Amino acid sequence: MRLEFAAAALFITFGLPAPLQAAIPAYTVEEAVAVAQDRNPDILIARKKVVAAHGGFIEARSGFLPSLTSSGLYDKRQTQSETNLRQEDYNAILRLDQNLYTGGAVTSQVAIAKLNIDKANYELQEIVSRVTMDVRIAFNELLLNRAKVHVREESVRVLDEELKNQQEQLSAGIVGKLNVQRAEVALANERPELFNAQSELKNSYLRLAELFGTDVRPEAQAPPFEISGELQYRPNHPDLNNCLARADANRWVIKARQKDIEIEDRQYVLDRSASRPHVRAFSGYETYSERDPAVGSEFNYGGVVGINATWNIFDGFATKGRMQATRARREAAVEALAAARRSVSSEVRSAFFDLQQAERVLETETKNVQTADEALEMVKGNFAAGLGTQLDVLQAASDVTRTRTTRLSAIYLHNVALARLAHACDSPAEALDFGSNIKDTRNERRRGTQVSDVARPPEKLSQR
Repeated sequence: MRLEFAAAALFITFGLPAPLQAAIPAYTVEEAVAVAQDRNPDILIARKKVVAAHGGFIEARSGFLPSLTSSGLYDKRQTQSETNLRQEDYNAILRLDQNLYTGGAVTSQVAIAKLNIDKANYELQEIVSRVTMDVRIAFNELLLNRAKVHVREESVRVLDEELKNQQEQLSAGIVGKLNVQRAEVALANERPELFNAQSELKNSYLRLAELFGTDVRPEAQAPPFEISGELQYRPNHPDLNNCLARADANRWVIKARQKDIEIEDRQYVLDRSASRPHVRAFSGYETYSERDPAVGSEFNYGGVVGINATWNIFDGFATKGRMQATRARREAAVEALAAARRSVSSEVRSAFFDLQQAERVLETETKNVQTADEALEMVKGNFAAGLGTQLDVLQAASDVTRTRTTRLSAIYLHNVALARLAHACDSPAEALDFGSNIKDTRNERRRGTQVSDVARPPEKLSQR
């Protein structure tokens, strides 16, 4: 029965022909996370940054390896004054250079490149964790809005049947016109809620498609994918101190900020190396011409070997300025690390408190749904016995719909808070649970916590 309602809702919302439904992929929440991790643009960009960081390491490592270069020159003068010098001049050189001492520059460059690789990987993992959280939230939001559509559709159907029933009784002279008008008003008030729920459902598909990196064509009448599952409440009882400890030890953003400090330490050594001597050894083979015939033959060749040393005695305080800037960046990196730790701690506490609040709201609303159901049955019984009015019945039915949708929202908020807490701690939700088994839903089924069971309005208002 639940599958029939789901298919009907999709057809009404998106106008999707039944034969095409089989061609659309349907994802569970874990499959949706896997799709996003494979296609999400932010993750793809972060992966390219990791590749770029590896390229920077190859470039820095080249300072330890010899470099082989070649150069050449050929020129011929069209005219020249009376002279014995030859008109043609040429040379060709093949040269091998090797750094002997760079004042720690090459070592620092390699170390910085390695740290940049680690930082890029940490930032990639942080983005993966954030996207995973966003997908889980968007997935639960879609489940929520789809369930709301079911609730509103059933409510509209019930109120429409009630209106027809009152119109028939008015024709038979059993009730007055006021009863029909009340039924019309109740139905008219419920239809905008259905339209709003359908619009929110479409927007939920768009948000999830954006996380998937999927383009939705403007002319598309149906989403390019479907999701499977139902909005369910699964109890989870984490410990705040444990969550804070996990977050401080696991969060990639904290590790990335720590790498920033190490990078600036290495950059300081690199800046300081400019004030020290640099020594390079070279060897090669050279062919060249001699323009003056009195000196020797035109064609000459031979090997060459030597040492080249440079030392900047005074550079106008350029090195001093770079070192000062690096010290300031390091101090800023230390502050950024402290701010990141405070931010992560705030994320954990906020998600933890939201989870506790959702638990309390959910417990209250579960009892409220049962109370609203009982009140509706009592009102219907009083109305059948002539002790109540139709307005009492309509009000009680509206209360039932409102309490059920509120409970749906409470389940959604609970799942969102749990996804946020898992991201803040960078741990799976199962690892945070100390008071229940998140995979065991048999007790929840017995208690009737599935949305399709709890959130269904009564079949008709006149039933007893």
